[in-house]
Amino acid sequence: MDKSFIRELFKANNITVGTNRQHLFDAFVNEEKNRLAVRQILENKKLLMDTWQFKNRLADIQQQPVSIPNATAGKPYEVTLDFGLLKWNDFTYFHIEGLEETGLQYDPETKVIRGTPVKSGDFKLTLKYRINGEDETTAPNEKKVPLVINPNPRSLWKNIDSDKNDPYWKEDNVAEYAPLGDRHLLVASKRGRSHANTGGFREDDFAFKHFGDTGWSVMAVSDGAGSARLSRAGSRIACTGIVEYFEQHFTPVLRSAFDALIAAHATAGSDKTQKELTRFVYDNLGKAAFTVHKKLEEFAVACAAPVKDLHSTLIFVLLKKYESGYVIMSFGVGDCPIALINKDFTDIQLLNRLDVGEFSGGTRFITMQEIFKSDTFATRFGFRLVPDFSYLMLMTDGIYDPKFEVEANLEKLTAWKALLEDLGGKNDDNVKVDLASHTPETASQLSAWMDFWSPGNHDDRTLMIIS
Repeated sequence: MDKSFIRELFKANNITVGTNRQHLFDAFVNEEKNRLAVRQILENKKLLMDTWQFKNRLADIQQQPVSIPNATAGKPYEVTLDFGLLKWNDFTYFHIEGLEETGLQYDPETKVIRGTPVKSGDFKLTLKYRINGEDETTAPNEKKVPLVINPNPRSLWKNIDSDKNDPYWKEDNVAEYAPLGDRHLLVASKRGRSHANTGGFREDDFAFKHFGDTGWSVMAVSDGAGSARLSRAGSRIACTGIVEYFEQHFTPVLRSAFDALIAAHATAGSDKTQKELTRFVYDNLGKAAFTVHKKLEEFAVACAAPVKDLHSTLIFVLLKKYESGYVIMSFGVGDCPIALINKDFTDIQLLNRLDVGEFSGGTRFITMQEIFKSDTFATRFGFRLVPDFSYLMLMTDGIYDPKFEVEANLEKLTAWKALLEDLGGKNDDNVKVDLASHTPETASQLSAWMDFWSPGNHDDRTLMIIS
């Protein structure tokens, strides 16, 4: 080895050992001091190479792009650093500095960064590390890595009170619980973030009443059009107008006539009794809807405003329990669904036809005369006689859009089961509405649930549940 090394060294320096000097070269190679010199040269060569490889490795690490996924303030965060993927298997020490102020922590055992960020911003983390070959007593190497913690989208929305001095002001958030004969009614209506952000008004509304000994209940929900200047008044007039109509016009004579009709239908149902029931629903619910329409027209004249300023959808239901089952009569105009879920949760029925289209112009409102003159007016009514049911729900599109996304999903039982699971606490916020408890506390629970986050869906939300 020594002879070969010296020969190559001589050759590199243009020194040639002739055959007549071979015995001299052999003696030179075997001299102890020369053998020691060769060893020293080889060791220094190895040291140089090792040092270069070490410096080169550190340079690679410094230049290596490392991306830590963005976090969101207030949202639980967890990410694992994959040392194999990062080619950090030669690390003998690793620590992260700079997480302290973010609310996150690094677990060296699992190589996981986790926690719930307490603030947003652009942070510089310092990765401290040593690699194979470095003395444990030396200061660790350092590498700067960015971490972005995005602000919580919810925190970007303002919550400005609406103007209580406005003549048509109403509460921004309302929730109620009430017994409803042998059933229970739970309802909440909440101003959307888009309105709260500008100090706007809640445009949704609802009303209901149980008529004591008669056994009848009426429930109404309305969504005021966002583009209509006085829709908050329109939705209120629509809902209260329905309740007032049946208070005044659903007379004992009418109720008795209907009771007899139901008894006849339950005993011996026929095409004749079915037609009579359909006519009863059409006449009485149609008159109620038209009366509300006229009230809105009169209000518009009184305040010198075009009736389109009051544009509002309207859905309402009449409910009563008979020996033969529950009678449910319904009417709807607009894009707010009424749904009936059967007792064993194996079937879902929509009780109204939704006015939806590819564009917002597809929606119809109770303020429009055309709906009463249309050939499709009769399709706005519904009648059901069912032995029992688990839930009857009325909602505005502030619930329907984020929870069902498209109209077709309203007819899918799985989508309604998902909604009930969501209400039961299966959601990002772990907010639960205890629908089985039938207590006043459920009203505040439903109101809290309505704060759910859904990107792009910030409209008013109203949900009425009869169970």
